[in-house]
Amino acid sequence: MNHSATRKTHPARRLLSCALASCLVLGAASAFAQSTGATIRGQVMADSAPAGQAQVTATNLATGLTRSVQSTANGGYSLAGLPPGTYRVDVNAGGRTSSQNITVQVGQTATVNLGVGGVAETASGAATTLDAVQVTAQAVETRTSEIATYITNKQIEALPQGTRNFLAFADTVPGMQFQQDAAGNTSLRSGAQSSSGINVYIDGVGQKGYTLPGGVGGQNSTRGNPFPQSAIGEYKVITSNYKAEFDQISSAAVVAATRSGSNEFSGSFFWDRTSTDWRTATPAEEKAGGDKVPSKEEQYGVSFGGPIVKDRLNFFVAYEAKEYSTPKTVTLGAEGRYDPSRIPQGIRDQIGPAASPFTQDMYFGKLTWTPDDRNLVELSAQVRDENEHVDVGGQNTAQRATVNSNKVNRYDLRWQYSADNWLNDAHVTYEDLSWAPHATFDGNGYILGISELVNNDRLNIGNIINTGASPNNQDKGQKGWSIQNDFTFTGWEGHAVKMGVKFKQVDVNAMERNYSNPQFYYDLSTSLDHPYRVEFAAGDPGTPGGFTTSANKQFGIYLQDDWEVNEHLTLNYGVRWDYETTPNYEDFVTPAALANAIRDYPNFKNADWNPENYISTGNNRRAFKGAWQPRLGFSYDLDADQRHVIFGGAGRSYDRNLFDYLQIETNRTSFGRYNFYFVDADGACRRPAGDCVAWDPSYLNPGALDQLAATVNLPREWWLNNNDLKVPYSDQFSVGMRNAFELGAQTWYSEVTLSYVRSRDGITARLGNRRPDGTFLPPGGTWGTPWGFDPPFGRVILLDNMYETKTKSVLLKLDKPFNTASGWGATVAYTYTHGRQNTNADGWVDMFEYPNASYYGWLPSRGVPEHRLVTTGIWDAGWGITLSGKLTLESTKYRNATNCLPGWDDCLIDPYKPDGSIGYKRFDLAASKEWDTGTNLKLRVRADLLNVFDWRNWDGYDDWYGGANDPNVNFGRHQDGIVGGTRTFKLSFGLDW
Repeated sequence: MNHSATRKTHPARRLLSCALASCLVLGAASAFAQSTGATIRGQVMADSAPAGQAQVTATNLATGLTRSVQSTANGGYSLAGLPPGTYRVDVNAGGRTSSQNITVQVGQTATVNLGVGGVAETASGAATTLDAVQVTAQAVETRTSEIATYITNKQIEALPQGTRNFLAFADTVPGMQFQQDAAGNTSLRSGAQSSSGINVYIDGVGQKGYTLPGGVGGQNSTRGNPFPQSAIGEYKVITSNYKAEFDQISSAAVVAATRSGSNEFSGSFFWDRTSTDWRTATPAEEKAGGDKVPSKEEQYGVSFGGPIVKDRLNFFVAYEAKEYSTPKTVTLGAEGRYDPSRIPQGIRDQIGPAASPFTQDMYFGKLTWTPDDRNLVELSAQVRDENEHVDVGGQNTAQRATVNSNKVNRYDLRWQYSADNWLNDAHVTYEDLSWAPHATFDGNGYILGISELVNNDRLNIGNIINTGASPNNQDKGQKGWSIQNDFTFTGWEGHAVKMGVKFKQVDVNAMERNYSNPQFYYDLSTSLDHPYRVEFAAGDPGTPGGFTTSANKQFGIYLQDDWEVNEHLTLNYGVRWDYETTPNYEDFVTPAALANAIRDYPNFKNADWNPENYISTGNNRRAFKGAWQPRLGFSYDLDADQRHVIFGGAGRSYDRNLFDYLQIETNRTSFGRYNFYFVDADGACRRPAGDCVAWDPSYLNPGALDQLAATVNLPREWWLNNNDLKVPYSDQFSVGMRNAFELGAQTWYSEVTLSYVRSRDGITARLGNRRPDGTFLPPGGTWGTPWGFDPPFGRVILLDNMYETKTKSVLLKLDKPFNTASGWGATVAYTYTHGRQNTNADGWVDMFEYPNASYYGWLPSRGVPEHRLVTTGIWDAGWGITLSGKLTLESTKYRNATNCLPGWDDCLIDPYKPDGSIGYKRFDLAASKEWDTGTNLKLRVRADLLNVFDWRNWDGYDDWYGGANDPNVNFGRHQDGIVGGTRTFKLSFGLDW
């Protein structure tokens, strides 16, 4: 909507306009954001008076879906739960009629005061008959308390992109980062919190992953996409101030609506490709002489939809695939310390170019049935299957690769019933997710290194090559069903009251049997046939042997109200409560022998942690209760014309404890990991205690090492969960202002927000070992870990709720939405972030340097730039040509460095920033051309030029300060790894019909 139509006018004139025709005020707070449905509401007027019992009907122009309500005695009406799209709104008040069209987006509310028997003021200020009014809800909701941004279908289709991951466009939202590491793995994060705090809701159903990190199920350590991009219509990103209906979240929310079939058959096909000759060389390739390792990236797919029964039953299906072959180079390590000809020929044959292949297949299907204007039934299915070879390159041969197998299956049956003043929306869902990294074959791993003799001791001085079978062997995921019901009541004038309940039965699983493929270590300095060490794992008799499962039950309720107090003030307030049972955690019993050993160990008698807080009896742990989560928001429209709006809010949101962390306690009691040293070929033993085992070639045979492990009682690593673990949560506060203004003939929107997010109770691991006097630190020292003070029964690791972050942000946004009238659109998003965390962790959260979190203080957040700027532009150049661009700039991020300069026993982790004020920069361009063949077939050709200026965004650095008063002169220098890729040309071809 052009805001020139809603400029402040004299009160008498405004009243007259509303009485005679339609006074359009679009963009109040959304009441159906999570469920993606839009709302059209307002008041019906006839001859300057409210029109009670008027019939208001909205008809979707594409699908024929209709919704009808009767106005109240005061003329109020509300059409709720509308799928995003364009609707014809018809009014019949006492035989007098009017009609107009309005377009609404995902989760948007449009307040439209309808009139009959008069004229309406258009965007130009001229009068026209009411039938001619065409209204498009603005792309920027100004009267909402949420910090939210819409990602339109035009942006998804036109902006430059390389991955076809629909979440990549959230990168254009202030406070958000879509990250792609050097291996191509993608993640989405907001502020100083990790990506695990994110939740994505597709058609009202959360895609949360309960076992693994990443936030979205299936998005842990993968180059794959979470959903077919061609099946996504549009979405909204809410970085803060979401309402009580949003669950299992402590960071940002993404609310997406899928496409549906219409009353016209239509389809689309695409194929895009890039290859070795279409990219510049990587730094590693340049260093090796400039020859590029063969590579390929192909993506292709098709979508199709249409009517089965016109206006009643429609279908939509989509398929997308990826085929990547990423170049890797296998090299020998510790060069210059040995004669390469001594390496066996079979290993040398594996040196040189290698590839890391990745394949993905994604399917989506949806049936939409509208038997009448009261009912809507949808059945949808999503299937995702991918395989990727990782851990290839450097000193890892292709033979040693790990295959990441990732599968996602989700099904959703939805029934929505719409009455005159209430709406009920019910979902029954089923999901089955699995992430299973495993070796390419079962067998032994071969690790070759080199050592030197120093004072009669063998010291390892470098790794040469890793080949044979990978040690990885996991299968983790979740499987179960849920039922959720959301009820909205709109019969209370000025209010939209929403309440909901959700129950989910989900089995979370973790099979972790790493090192079931034994890894044998050889030393080129001593023998190529006689290993000096073996690392392996074996299941304990009578136990699940590394498999852990938990039949979790989740329950959540909420109540919220969106109250339009008057034409200026809107309040959004609500509360939710969540509860989850985790039998594996609650019912776990610490083995009696281990419990007694911990209680009796002298070093723990005076420790700063109480063993009884970690020894579980099976009755002293409770379910995870998210407690009460109040959420409050407001917006105040200064002139009641949506041009200057002050907004803000505060709220608490609880997330989930990842099962991958909780299950380690059980895993370590059923699957032992062992480290045996053999007597060297020269008769020496590399263990100070002299407890080496005589080498026997039969140990290379399957099962032989299990028998060896049964003959000795070796210490293990034990993980102990705190008996009073809590659920991680965040408190969010914000205040800001939105403005709409004209620049030339175009309407622009600006937004300035001050945001503060404080997260608490994140799970972290810390060392339980203590010195003989019960202390962690050495006498009189401020640093020094007791790693060398392992109890006789094994090392102790404690899991607690100690991880915290705090993020202060300034979010600036400037948008000129794309529209066909102007032919162009632009966005500017700037974020200033002051992020802090209470640990040195970067990824897996641990606190191994100190006894607890109080010793760390507040440290800079890792992976979060202080300054970030993202700008985009789209231009319709005519003749079917569309041009677009995207610029991303980030300041340098903090990294972790290891500092052993004070001495080898006093090593610590220090955060630092590599040199340079800009840590990441990338400029992308895209151009597309569409030809209309004069039939139902259209042809598309598109070219994307990614990283136009071939800027190098270094990923790896020498993070070693040095040791024992021996500074590292190369500290802080970048290595060959990069993120963001090199300059790459990508060609796309498509057909639409």
